[in-house]
Amino acid sequence: MAKVAEKQPIVQDIIENVKDAQSVVLVDYRGLTVEEDTRLRKQLREAGVTYKVYKNTMMTFAFKDTEFESLTDSLKGPSAIAISKDDATAPARVLANFAKTAPKLELKAGVVEGNFYDAAGIAEVAKVPSREELLSKLLGSIQSPITNFARVMQQLADKGGAGEAAPAAAEETAPAAEEAPVEEAAAPAEEAQAPAEEAAPAEEAPATEE
Repeated sequence: MAKVAEKQPIVQDIIENVKDAQSVVLVDYRGLTVEEDTRLRKQLREAGVTYKVYKNTMMTFAFKDTEFESLTDSLKGPSAIAISKDDATAPARVLANFAKTAPKLELKAGVVEGNFYDAAGIAEVAKVPSREELLSKLLGSIQSPITNFARVMQQLADKGGAGEAAPAAAEETAPAAEEAPVEEAAAPAEEAQAPAEEAAPAEEAPATEE
């Protein structure tokens, strides 16, 4: 009874840690140096991931009748669990990236958003960008068309300003042409010829009387 009483707080601690977790990933940490283990814990902590080392029997009790019970078959050898309640891909991503420089760290299996993945599956999950990266890319894709549209509108506005300047210049030069109308200048010349034609009959009158 004493042993059961001693185990219960540990089992309860695991239950509380995995409660409402988005993902739980199991790893074999054997072979890691103290310095590597310290760096790993720091990186996981910065990513908001809880990292714990428990006995397999304790985790077996804690996982029973939960969505993480599928991890029981992977509880062989020394095991640690990485737990995230916010970013489902964070544990797999941090662990897989760390394993690239620390081959002794071995991914075992994991449950991500209720789905079981073996070691190969967790390696694939690790390739999924973080939520912040996805949101950043989404925001960039939304802003890009807006930026392009604004650039096009600015170019149209610039071209429109140059087009409006031409009519204005034409209006300024128009009065110069009005100063010398051709039709009005010709009219006085026709009027000047009329008196000469009317004087001719007056000179021919004496010849008719002879």
